[in-house]
Amino acid sequence: MDIEKSKQYIRMNARPLDYLRWNYLFEGGSRTAVLDALAAYQNDDGGFGHALEPDCWNPESSPVQTWVATEIIREVQLDDRNHPMIRKIIGYLSSGRDFDGHTWANTLPSNNDYPHAPWWTHHEHAEISYNPTACLAGFIVRFAERGSSSYALGCRLVIESYKYFKNNFPMDSMHTVACYVRMYQYLVQAQTEDLIDMDEFRLLLHRQVTEVITDDTSRWASEYVCKPSLFIETRGDEFYAENKDIADYESGFLDRTQEPDGTWAITWEWDKFPEAWPIAKNWWKCDRIIKTLKYLSGIK
Repeated sequence: MDIEKSKQYIRMNARPLDYLRWNYLFEGGSRTAVLDALAAYQNDDGGFGHALEPDCWNPESSPVQTWVATEIIREVQLDDRNHPMIRKIIGYLSSGRDFDGHTWANTLPSNNDYPHAPWWTHHEHAEISYNPTACLAGFIVRFAERGSSSYALGCRLVIESYKYFKNNFPMDSMHTVACYVRMYQYLVQAQTEDLIDMDEFRLLLHRQVTEVITDDTSRWASEYVCKPSLFIETRGDEFYAENKDIADYESGFLDRTQEPDGTWAITWEWDKFPEAWPIAKNWWKCDRIIKTLKYLSGIK
């Protein structure tokens, strides 16, 4: 694997945010610089938009793009609940915007006004989805002030999310499962043991993660399928041991499948907006480089 090629690609092609993520993760760069760049995507209402999620170019705040921001906050290990960015996110999530009382919207009508991937097209009467609600509920419990109305909202939604998880177990949506994994991790960090049965949740998640990973590795190079790296970050991750063989296989797979320019293949595409997709694809390549090297450094 040629890390220098990946580094060169990032330096020549990445958005400022992703360039600074690279610097933070691999070159001792500044967390503050990452957060300053991330703040450019945050709207006055506290939510995030402006194509932070490269497949959705809607500038308006949306729950999904706000979820992306929470993932970057986690990536740089920001744990200060009083940080202005976190406080504004909690404000957005508590405002009732893009929220039906039980779940945050997975897509918004305004998505349709801007370039986007087909899966972010808004359709009326869409099915209930706990992507990203489960993750965002956990984020609130982790970061909201105990005893606040926001914290109470997060607690209620964690309970509702878990009930949905049990009633629909096992799930076949890898991204929804990933949201539940993150909810679980937030609850562990928050040391909140009395909201749901955490032992039961842990056991069900272990079964769910193993089941949703695509074990037909012949599909990995050309299809958008579920790989261990969606859930497993390091050998110390609690989902690693029982998925060790396939997680280690992914490490070797990534070593073998790096492109000559230092990137990895993007195995999806848009069916519309041909002028925007090449730009989004390039952003995804940079994000994929970062996530791939994070995974490899944690698993090897």
